[in-house]
Amino acid sequence: MQWQCLTFEQLTTHQLYELLKLRVDVFVVEQDCPYPELDNKDQLPHTRHLLGYQQGKLAAYLRLLAPGSTYPNASIGRVLTAEFARGNGAGHALLKEGLAHAERLWPDHSLDIGAQSHLQPYYGRYGFEPISEEYLEDGIPHIDMRLRKGKVLG
Repeated sequence: MQWQCLTFEQLTTHQLYELLKLRVDVFVVEQDCPYPELDNKDQLPHTRHLLGYQQGKLAAYLRLLAPGSTYPNASIGRVLTAEFARGNGAGHALLKEGLAHAERLWPDHSLDIGAQSHLQPYYGRYGFEPISEEYLEDGIPHIDMRLRKGKVLG
């Protein structure tokens, strides 16, 4: 997998289209969940977009958000792999790469996520621990989780 970690301004129009299409394909269409995908956080100055390419195609993506953007701590979100890339470890590679970037960008902060509840064991493998009760977000059960500074597993 080839990785690029870019600000909004560094994204080409083709990359932006690709990542937005993939996010809509997965989170809106595949999960049958109409919600406002564009949330005004993509273009924040400290937001980073991590893109993973396989054979020139966008295979994996996540968004890194600075402390204070969504949570008091830094956070990751919009974590996904394209359908063609599933089942071969691309998701694990994506999360490891994302955690490494978050550590470089915000070394003094824990990392928070709003995870779909069924993914709690997946994120738990990397040291994330639940910090909230389960709640519904856009009709899907979620739970807030935190990776405390210096506790990366996986």
